Amino acid sequence: MHSSDLKNLDIAVIGAGYGGAAAAKALSLLGAKVNVYEQASQIREVGAGIGLRPSSMDQFRQWGIFDAIAKVSSASDYFEILSATGHPIMKDEWPGMEEYAVKTHTHLIHRGDFIEALVGVLPEGMVHLGHKLARIEDRGDRAVATFANGVTIEADLIVGADGIKSTVREQLFSNQQPVFAGEHAYRAVVDVDDAHGLVVDDNLRMYVGRGTKVYVLPLRHRGQMSFDVTALRTDSSWSPEPSKDDLMAMVEGFDERIVATAGDLDMSKVNVRAVYDIDPVDTWHSDSVALLGDAAHSMCHHQGQGANSAILDAGGLADALREAASVKEALALYQATRKPVTDELQRISRQGWSEDEINDVFPGQKPAAQQPQS
Repeated sequence: MHSSDLKNLDIAVIGAGYGGAAAAKALSLLGAKVNVYEQASQIREVGAGIGLRPSSMDQFRQWGIFDAIAKVSSASDYFEILSATGHPIMKDEWPGMEEYAVKTHTHLIHRGDFIEALVGVLPEGMVHLGHKLARIEDRGDRAVATFANGVTIEADLIVGADGIKSTVREQLFSNQQPVFAGEHAYRAVVDVDDAHGLVVDDNLRMYVGRGTKVYVLPLRHRGQMSFDVTALRTDSSWSPEPSKDDLMAMVEGFDERIVATAGDLDMSKVNVRAVYDIDPVDTWHSDSVALLGDAAHSMCHHQGQGANSAILDAGGLADALREAASVKEALALYQATRKPVTDELQRISRQGWSEDEINDVFPGQKPAAQQPQS
């Protein structure tokens, strides 16, 4: 679209999470008028740490916000997968580090710091809190959203970035319900001094065994470590009650440092969630409404690609609007570009990280010395 057409676009983003905030930044840089509507009364993220891949960090560089993210994160050179007792299974550089003009690392960041930094680079007044979407209507070249507080807005494009339980998806595209993955994730943030020597550098380590995965993600820029224990469980409640006995059973037989760290946790400060994703959604867009992030392709956290995918969606949507002749054509291009990628990520994110599965999940990255001998 011509720059003059882009500047005349009125865009509404539903949801101010990672995807919504990233989309707001990317779309505002086109010159469009952008407003973000968030149901919560305040923006905050619970949980622990995530890794922002080189592709995401390069996207931030293009948007001029790299430094804002980098100053609240730690650059990581590689990730390592180990057995429950600490035997090395594979170790490799983060994919994509050398693909850009400037070598770009994965950055490890606390979820709360990340959303605060993202929202912090948006113009004042762009985000409207306390707006829970009640109804959305697609009127062809325009779309209308009505919120529970009585406010109604109309826009040339409405972006549904409203998460795994997306109202936009349910009302316009699919009644796809979240799918329980048969796992619970126990997450906590631990001071480095209380991590029993698990933190030695700025690199992610994953310990796998007996259906349990332990993610040790250093946040040394804030003197902490993100500690995530994900294990097989049958209770599909969204927020199961945290249990120290359950947690200790999950890590039984693991590296003694992991067992000690788990044993020291204050359970009142542990976030517990059942793990859910959705099946691939066939259609992400109409003529004037599009899905983005978890609303389009919520995935299990095993690959750590949920937030990264939402960020790349935001960049892909902005690129499509710049390249196509109309909003309608741009949304078709956006889906054609992003959906094959996220369909595959959803597929592999449903796989675990047993030793037998690792070579399929990370094809070609298992060190030669650890490949089966012919």
